[in-house]
Amino acid sequence: MIYLVIKFGNLPIVVLVVADQHLHMPMYFFLGNLSNMKICYTSTILPRLLASFLTRDRTIPAQGCMTQLFFLGCFAGTECHLLATMSYDQDLAICQPLLYTSLTNGKVFLQLVDGPWLAGLLMSAIVTGQFSRLQFCGPNKMNHVFCGFAPLLELACSDTRVLRLVTFLICVLDVVFLFVFTLVSYICIIAAILRIPTTMGRQKAFSYCFPTFSLCSSHLIMVSVFYGTPIIVYVVPRTASLRQLNKVLSFFYTILMPMVNPLLYSL
Repeated sequence: MIYLVIKFGNLPIVVLVVADQHLHMPMYFFLGNLSNMKICYTSTILPRLLASFLTRDRTIPAQGCMTQLFFLGCFAGTECHLLATMSYDQDLAICQPLLYTSLTNGKVFLQLVDGPWLAGLLMSAIVTGQFSRLQFCGPNKMNHVFCGFAPLLELACSDTRVLRLVTFLICVLDVVFLFVFTLVSYICIIAAILRIPTTMGRQKAFSYCFPTFSLCSSHLIMVSVFYGTPIIVYVVPRTASLRQLNKVLSFFYTILMPMVNPLLYSL
């Protein structure tokens, strides 16, 4: 039921953005890309998980596990860049509305759309390439619901220092930077509204930009949950008593959040 809700909740957003001429604007096009990415993201996990429920077969080939890890990393990296791009687009729309059309011309718009997908693909290819060099000769039981980075790393019996260093650099230089960039964009949006001298002027600004501000609030909720839950998952020590919590939180941000995505944005 969750998988069906994700599919038939996000797919109409993609179709509507493409079909309705009034929605051919950058912010809605980014929203369509985000919904499409959510469908791809959950399709990497849930079909294999459902097959395990039906067949009672909980085994997965090493190649299949690496493939799942690659696509999970690709879509997660894409979402990081896409959320940052959406915040930048909303920042321009609110803080520089008169220059918005010229700043988001055709060439820039295509770069903003293609950039997140290419960046996510590159990030995942680097990490998965390092993973493929490891040897897995120890226990072959993974205490998780999908082939994630940390659970798979625990099964490696070769030196993982290079992989850890590469992943750390990618997270600091890319993911952390994007998170800070997103926060700064929202600070600029709030500051732009607070600079309006009169209460009536601020109310008019909110009224004039209401669709954008409603999208901002939904987007801010999505950003908080998307970055918050993985931070808890990977910062909390992986002790035996906390493994169940890690699995629940992983299921939350990979499965439940894509299900809530249409409600947060389309309402």
